[in-house]
Amino acid sequence: MKEIQLTQGMFAKVDDERFKELNRFNWQIQKMGKLQYASTTLRLPTGKQFKCQMHWAVLGLHPPKGLVVDHIDGDGLNNQEANLRVVYCRQNCQNKHKTYSSKYPGVSFHKLTSKWVAHISIGGKVKHLGSFVTEEEAFKAYSRIVAVCGQTVIKEND
Repeated sequence: MKEIQLTQGMFAKVDDERFKELNRFNWQIQKMGKLQYASTTLRLPTGKQFKCQMHWAVLGLHPPKGLVVDHIDGDGLNNQEANLRVVYCRQNCQNKHKTYSSKYPGVSFHKLTSKWVAHISIGGKVKHLGSFVTEEEAFKAYSRIVAVCGQTVIKEND
């Protein structure tokens, strides 16, 4: 593993075999929410410029619509190939390295009622699916809605 210097005294981690290829460019810190990524501006032969993120360059692609590059360990500056995977946005959101009250996505424990609540976000709006006695019942309700919406269900949160 080698490090590439970025702006603001930061560094990005890359595999040894990618270092020479990636170190030719001037990489900057790009803040997106709470995470930081390495990016550079490239110029196409047509003269058009575009911003390229280092993790795209490592994988040699710009993910198709609906897919994103996920940093498995949650560190946007760790661009070692083993730390990157192409996933649906939904899977990436489930990899936020938080502690959840449930092992299932779309399920949480409501302390005031002492019940498990199922919920799903559709079009940026959270929909309440009901309250349940068991965590498994809440997940079944969530899974039914996900199946209807045609979205992938991840069995448990990491």
